[in-house]
Amino acid sequence: MNFTTVLFYVFAAILVLASMRVITARNPVHAALYLVLAFFQAAGIWMLLKAEFLSIVLVLVYVGAVMVLFLFVVMMIDIDLDKLRAGFWNYLPLASIIGGVIVLEMASVLWRSFGVASAQAPAASNTIGQTKALGLAIFTEYIYAFEVAAVVLLVAIVAAVALTLRRRKDTKHFDPADAVRVKRNDRLKIVKMDAVVHAPVEAATKEAP
Repeated sequence: MNFTTVLFYVFAAILVLASMRVITARNPVHAALYLVLAFFQAAGIWMLLKAEFLSIVLVLVYVGAVMVLFLFVVMMIDIDLDKLRAGFWNYLPLASIIGGVIVLEMASVLWRSFGVASAQAPAASNTIGQTKALGLAIFTEYIYAFEVAAVVLLVAIVAAVALTLRRRKDTKHFDPADAVRVKRNDRLKIVKMDAVVHAPVEAATKEAP
């Protein structure tokens, strides 16, 4: 067993533990931080597979952008943990069935891919980390999936902004659209009225005798 194999088992063990803590942590902030740890371990595994581009993209895009957005959303919205966990065990049977189906699907895909990967291993290993090969594959064969992923990320950004946009009662707020639509007559109103002439001030009262 060489040093690369030892690193793989270390990264894989930490990745599995961090993934388990993502779904078992009581605090959503802690779950998001465990997910960041899982992404770093996955990036290390990609680096061991000589896929440097995928490893750097995983760190920059998911850890540096997506997870920061998740953390901001989780910390800024007021989450009631007791209400969130209410009825958790009631959904356990359904969640177990769905999880089992997902595991079977992933196992079938991996089982079939091992035979294909073993037959095409020399050709795939030479281009797995090249930016040019990945760019040609993304923008030709997987262009529609790439555009769908971009739309999903855009919707997530809009939803995060909408969730954090709140109006506080103790701060002043105005509508920018009303400020743009304002007219001159709305700011100044000229009122015409007749002049009022006051009576002259009477002379000072005479001194008392």
